[in-house]
Amino acid sequence: MSAVREVRASDTPAPDKVSDFVDVPKPRVVSGLVIRTRTGRLSLRVQGRAVAVTAALLVTLTTVMGITLTTGDFELSIGEVLQALAGNGSGGADFIVNTLRMPRLLTALCVGAALAVSGAILQSLTRNSLGSPDIIGFTNGSATGALIVIVVLHGSMTQIALGALIGGLATAAAVYLLVFGAGMHGFRLVVMGIGLSALLLAVNSYLITRASWQEALEAQAWLIGSLGNRGWDHAAAVGIAVAILLPFAFGLAGRLSMVEMGDDTATALGVNVAGSRLALLFISVALAAFATAVTGPIWFIALAAPQLARRLIRSSGPALVPAALMGALLLAGSDLAVQRIFSPALLPVGTATGTIGGLYLIWLLVTESRKSRA
Repeated sequence: MSAVREVRASDTPAPDKVSDFVDVPKPRVVSGLVIRTRTGRLSLRVQGRAVAVTAALLVTLTTVMGITLTTGDFELSIGEVLQALAGNGSGGADFIVNTLRMPRLLTALCVGAALAVSGAILQSLTRNSLGSPDIIGFTNGSATGALIVIVVLHGSMTQIALGALIGGLATAAAVYLLVFGAGMHGFRLVVMGIGLSALLLAVNSYLITRASWQEALEAQAWLIGSLGNRGWDHAAAVGIAVAILLPFAFGLAGRLSMVEMGDDTATALGVNVAGSRLALLFISVALAAFATAVTGPIWFIALAAPQLARRLIRSSGPALVPAALMGALLLAGSDLAVQRIFSPALLPVGTATGTIGGLYLIWLLVTESRKSRA
């Protein structure tokens, strides 16, 4: 009997292990090449697959950009495009490239990257694949703020962007009070987000009914989500927002990965969970709000792009840089497709992304349902 007691005592784990008292998530598998400075103060872990996928996305995105700038009703060579960009092109090429195609392309790249990073942050914070601005209601909240400026205040582009930002932040505050205050629960977050999104959609419809005939047409066209008639002022507005917010998002990517592992683990690693979550939430909402203000609601880019990037890289982390490239590629590619396939019809890009995204959402729900049954 004493021998049995000795075996049990020897097999008992040491009580000073953290896993004995805290429910710690399974650690991620860390792989890749670690690059350090000579002093060892700075180090960077590089994953070969992530670098390869990022390079492939860059090459594909560059190809899409080249096709967008050279093809259309007036075809141009690459040399003519480069000369126009340098300011040495002919009058026709300069007008086509610098006035018509380049502002629209830059707007698509910035909006796609902003939406993708916004979705990647929310999906990591909520640990839910459906946690994206369009599902939770942030996009509709931004649209409500922008519509108030368009229909009621008759504001400028800058005022529309500010209204969209205020609407998105107000929606985020409402979601935080209703859901986040009681803890991160993915199912409750999605259900609450769907309900809030439906409520905001009704508010948007009411605003349109109170508008004049011309304002209602403009607002309805804006709600579809389009890159048509986007000039340098639109590209500059979203470009400045992306240039300011994306570096902060990339800088907080490490904290985001730790928060994704759980509050207890992140706190044990020295992360201010509440402050980091609030800062990341603000960045996510701001990116979605500015993107929505410029083009109107572009659906499902924020939902699909981060997940596609993760699947390609096979990483459990947020992968913000590949997600940004994937979002830019999806939106620029979708806009190129609607311009070339449906020409001369002016099909809004939001129609294409909504169709593709709806099919992707159905596939995602079916996949998650099968996983839950297994």
